[in-house]
Amino acid sequence: MAGHSKWAQIKRQKAVNDKARGRLFSKLAREISVAAREAGKEPDFNPRLRTAIANAKAENMPNDNIERAILRGIGALPGVSYQSLTYEGYGPGGAALFMECLTDNAKRTVAEIRHILEKGGGNLGRDGSVAWMFERKGQVYIDAARYDEDAVLDAALDAGAQDVERDDELFVVSTAPEDFHTVQDALRERGVEIQEAELAMIPSSTMQVAGRDAEKLLQLVSRLQDQDDVQRIFFNFEVDEQAWEALSTS
Repeated sequence: MAGHSKWAQIKRQKAVNDKARGRLFSKLAREISVAAREAGKEPDFNPRLRTAIANAKAENMPNDNIERAILRGIGALPGVSYQSLTYEGYGPGGAALFMECLTDNAKRTVAEIRHILEKGGGNLGRDGSVAWMFERKGQVYIDAARYDEDAVLDAALDAGAQDVERDDELFVVSTAPEDFHTVQDALRERGVEIQEAELAMIPSSTMQVAGRDAEKLLQLVSRLQDQDDVQRIFFNFEVDEQAWEALSTS
């Protein structure tokens, strides 16, 4: 999606400090626990868990943390039970925001998200208010500095991917949701290391936002991402390089 590689880079820059890294590990652990709860503890037979573990390892999450998250998911260790929820809203200028959450308290989560949106110049929308602007797709991200573009393209398309695009420092492999895990497995078999993978909501079209509105939008998305229950945020706006630089140094 537009801006993903810059957003991922900024997220990793912010995760250098202990508080941000702890928040990131908590989100990764939630995804691992939910995946294990839904389909068991064996990654070979649980594609969602396999992807969650790979994403955690890509962020250097310790193996002990991963194992504890799996055990909590299957009930072998005490822990809270999370439910998956989505929220939709708007940012400054009418930009669409789609948020995926894992929470143990839906009332708390929606109240906090509403507060963040309103404070940042946006508002919470009804279910379906922005979802129609997006399409669910698998997105597999590969370090473009490590692999030849033609080799990645051939391997991805042979595996059933829909498309491969260059987005700054990444190759972005797009798949249909039902082919998401199959394409990942095929790429790994071809020796291609995956940096991150997700089932994403891709906007059917984007809107350009500039100036102060662009900075406000990026700051709003950053604050939403910092909310403990928000796992992923998808949006339909594009901003200029100056706005990304302002966020990365904030």
